[in-house]
Amino acid sequence: MTAPADVPPPELPDPLATQVRVWLADDPDAGDRAELTRLCAEAVRDPVVLAELDDRFRAPLRFGTAGLRGPLRAGPGGMNTAVVRRAAAGLAAWLHAAAKATAAGGAPATAPLVVVGYDARHRSEAFALDTARVAAGAGLRAVVLPGPLPTPVLAFAVRHLRADAGVMVTASHNPATDNGYKVYLGGAQLGGAQLGGADPDPGRGAQLVAPADADIERRIAVAGPAAAIPLAETWRRLDRRIVDDYVHAAVAAVLELAPAVDLNDPAPAPVTVAYTPLHGVGAETLAAAFAAAGLAAPAVVDEQAAPDPDFPTVHWPNPEEAGAMDRVLALGARIGADLVLATDPDADRCAVAVGGRLLTGDEIGLLLADQVLRRRPGPVATTLVSSSGLRTLAQHTGVACRETLTGFKWIMRADPRLVFGYEEALGYALAPDLVRDKDGITAALAVTLIATAAKRRGRTLLDLLDELAARIGVHETGQRSARFADVTRIAAAMRRLRAQPPARLAGRAVTGRRDLLDDGALPASDVFVLFLDDNRVTFRPSGTEPKLKVYLEVVEPVAAGAATAVAAARERARSRLAGLTVAVDDLIGRLG
Repeated sequence: MTAPADVPPPELPDPLATQVRVWLADDPDAGDRAELTRLCAEAVRDPVVLAELDDRFRAPLRFGTAGLRGPLRAGPGGMNTAVVRRAAAGLAAWLHAAAKATAAGGAPATAPLVVVGYDARHRSEAFALDTARVAAGAGLRAVVLPGPLPTPVLAFAVRHLRADAGVMVTASHNPATDNGYKVYLGGAQLGGAQLGGADPDPGRGAQLVAPADADIERRIAVAGPAAAIPLAETWRRLDRRIVDDYVHAAVAAVLELAPAVDLNDPAPAPVTVAYTPLHGVGAETLAAAFAAAGLAAPAVVDEQAAPDPDFPTVHWPNPEEAGAMDRVLALGARIGADLVLATDPDADRCAVAVGGRLLTGDEIGLLLADQVLRRRPGPVATTLVSSSGLRTLAQHTGVACRETLTGFKWIMRADPRLVFGYEEALGYALAPDLVRDKDGITAALAVTLIATAAKRRGRTLLDLLDELAARIGVHETGQRSARFADVTRIAAAMRRLRAQPPARLAGRAVTGRRDLLDDGALPASDVFVLFLDDNRVTFRPSGTEPKLKVYLEVVEPVAAGAATAVAAARERARSRLAGLTVAVDDLIGRLG
């Protein structure tokens, strides 16, 4: 006699069998229940499948400062309908509590507004609609973006619609097997205060941070069975006007900052751009932004132009990964492009190449910062793993530069008057008042306009980098990383590094250390920095992938700001960076 559907075989060991039985009884998704039921049957005969099943129930996905992110799979340790509904219920409960606590004079609180967006990954739309249904079922006002769109459009909508929160269903540049749930906080924590003018809260419309994340996670834990969470269909689908509003505002902001260019002047020829959205959702919005700015449409890699959740032409849909930009670089070479651009799948990051050379995120960040500060002097911010060049540039300009932990949730909270922020991982915010997050669309547009102005005086972005280095010195940066199948080994490697840090690296003495676990200047974080005079090596575990990441920087001064000395200084810096990279690779091997 066969076991009933959705019931684990009795041969499964406890407590796993009990955990699976309880989950199956509460899971509202028939497809997810069938997946678990199949795994249970196979696990009795296959120890590998048993280990996989056990892994799914060992611990739930944690709701942290990145919201949720994980593999698409049934069970508490994956992204699925039950996990998403419970997350939405926890968020709704938190929003109700925040609205009630801040309602003036005990008056009834207006129902909080939540705006939901999604990309084109597997199950993204379904998770977004479930979020809206749960929010509506909890008595919230819920609206959903009109289709698969870039993350910056959602971040824009949170501020533009004066929403109390936003949810973006995306796993950004993770593999096709993953999905995620990113939460933005709007006005609930300040009683829904109106936007406009000097915003007293630099985090309004940015990704959530502590302590809200822990409070929401506690409410998720008591949300009850997913199948019993009330749903309602009173949510509303927004029309395309929200995208038009984003494009209009984004183009206006970039044109205000970009160098003045007469795009109707036929000589010299306009910049030719090759572009890929890497099977993501950036192409349509980027094309609209280029058109609105008066720029010619870029040439797009045909086989990567349409959204495809399987990302069939790339091993990893991250423009930072080796090989991810091969096709757009080849297209650029075929058409003689002045500029090559790529956005990641949710279009919040932008990669740039010139003359076949990929620019680093630090190089792009410094080029953009230099342009912004020419038009709008004000505080800037970057992370402690990004180049120190922004601090030097800020000193030359006479403005403040804030250093933050890794992530735009921190950059956007660095200063209420912030005019620009960036992180080395290809993320840039040129208009923080518009989008409180990184934005690959505005970055691509700004880089193209800067390149256009440079071409009109016979220069390229590489020349602009040399001009900048003549002013602030050469800041050469690099990155290494090591993947671990067992994430506990990353924590062990960091413990070994702290217990026995090297006295020398690449023939140079380690002259200082900084441990962000007990630094005091920034919130505690698992980051460890080694200083070698003007060299810097920073170690941190990735927040979204099973990686130990290491960031390297070498600074080489340029004598008296002489432009002719830049090439020699750059060569010295690259040589020193190469030696330091070899030493760091050896150290990572010993730590792992």
